Amino acid sequence: MDQAQRLALVTGGGTGMGKAIAAHLACSGSTVIITGRRQQLLHDAASELSAKGAGQVIPFRCDVTDPAQIDQLTAWLRETTGDTLDVLVNNAGGVAYLASDATTSDAAAYASHTLASNLTSVWLMTFALGPLLRRPGGRIINLSSIAAFRGGGDMYSAAKAGVVGLTYALAADLGPEGITVNAIAPGLVLGTEFFGDRMTEQRRDRVVGQTPVGRPGTPEDIAAAVAYLASPEAGFVNGEVLHVNGGWVFGR
Repeated sequence: MDQAQRLALVTGGGTGMGKAIAAHLACSGSTVIITGRRQQLLHDAASELSAKGAGQVIPFRCDVTDPAQIDQLTAWLRETTGDTLDVLVNNAGGVAYLASDATTSDAAAYASHTLASNLTSVWLMTFALGPLLRRPGGRIINLSSIAAFRGGGDMYSAAKAGVVGLTYALAADLGPEGITVNAIAPGLVLGTEFFGDRMTEQRRDRVVGQTPVGRPGTPEDIAAAVAYLASPEAGFVNGEVLHVNGGWVFGR
């Protein structure tokens, strides 16, 4: 299908990689819905991207860990945009931290939150919106992480590894219906909210020194990879994990 006629949805689309992904898809002419938890931030991002791109960007507040809010999003999609979605990008996620003096109860809450944000949300969005995906031609792109392959962040790396396994399962289930499901595993990407003030210059230099291309990634690097997997040209790519990390960890 002509990309200028497509409808895409990007979770966590108000900042960082999600915003860059939405911008790339919108500039191809697609109509893009961006979701997130912060209403004003979403509206500001949508206004900015709509002014720059050829396609329309529409904000819709939705916490993708909340089934009720996902159901509201699904109902709104059916009522206002029709029953067909072309591209679903499961980008929302994040990392939490556990205090050194945490109790076992704290650890359980931390684990549940990390899994809900990074893994369960991917499954819930696909479960709810999967029936709307175009058959054939629908695309699902899930954001995993280099942490799924090299470790780091305990429950975060476990959740992102789970995204890979879920991608494989969904690719096998939905492929016969003409829907491809793939994942992207970013390496170090700066220009996002992910690290906060934890990315020191020393840490950055160490990671860049281990990266063959000699630089950190940008949100636009990830957006370009998503755009390829979302494109009609990627119709025979299914169940793959695209490593976008400058060679820090080789694909396997």
